[in-house]
Amino acid sequence: MGFTTRFAPSPTGQLHLGHAFSALLAFDMAQEAQGRFLLRIEDTDTARCTPAFEAQIYEDLTWLGLTWETPVLRQSDNTSAYETALTQLGDMGLLYPCSCTRGDIRRAMSAPQEGAPMHGPDGLIYPGTCRHRVWGDRTDTDAVRLNMKKAIDSLTTLPLYTDTGLHPAIRLTRDHFVNAVGDVVLARRDTKTASYHLSVVVDDGAQGITHVIRGEDLATATAIHVLLQTLLGLPIPMYHHHRLIRDDHGKRLAKRDDARAIAHYRSEGATPRDIRRMVGL
Repeated sequence: MGFTTRFAPSPTGQLHLGHAFSALLAFDMAQEAQGRFLLRIEDTDTARCTPAFEAQIYEDLTWLGLTWETPVLRQSDNTSAYETALTQLGDMGLLYPCSCTRGDIRRAMSAPQEGAPMHGPDGLIYPGTCRHRVWGDRTDTDAVRLNMKKAIDSLTTLPLYTDTGLHPAIRLTRDHFVNAVGDVVLARRDTKTASYHLSVVVDDGAQGITHVIRGEDLATATAIHVLLQTLLGLPIPMYHHHRLIRDDHGKRLAKRDDARAIAHYRSEGATPRDIRRMVGL
């Protein structure tokens, strides 16, 4: 299978220099490998995603000199695929509904007998309050969680993956999944949409992604994605987690940092070559 990668922004704000670096790096690697570069719009956060920000993504990337195949996959148009994956995992007995709010979880984790709260890729590691519930009891107001112990125990061997970027592959152990990752959310209760973990895995499988190129801030989520790929019978891509672009104080750039937005530099007269120089390409 040939080299296929993607850039998958969320239209919740303006693209900044960090996005430019990630998109340009993925595009360059695809060009070097004579492979495919895809654009995917991850717009499941309906409260914050806007058509204006999505239009600006296309404008910014085109200005940078990037090209991609069409049609562009938009996650808001692909919800049935995520529900199919949920049903598959649910039928395997690996999911359970959860009615806990973030406040409920914080209170449960702050109980004296629980000790210091543990944090994982999704924040506080879920204490298992709703783990006794069964998949068939799911309601429209429930989130959906993966029963990590059952998921790991359903495998004969733990999955493996390769990271060619800044982070070598962590050792995937049962203890890591159960105690350092926990029962992650695969569908949210507030919007009834698939979580990032599930949607990105389903989309990467459907689009034939062979190389995932993204920032090192997502490296800790990779174990979750590799596990889901294994459970769903999907191929495991190669991963490349790259350095982050930071501000003058060493802080990771955020979409609210308009001073480093691609559109801002463009309006100030910068060229695509200037952007490449700014991000070290």
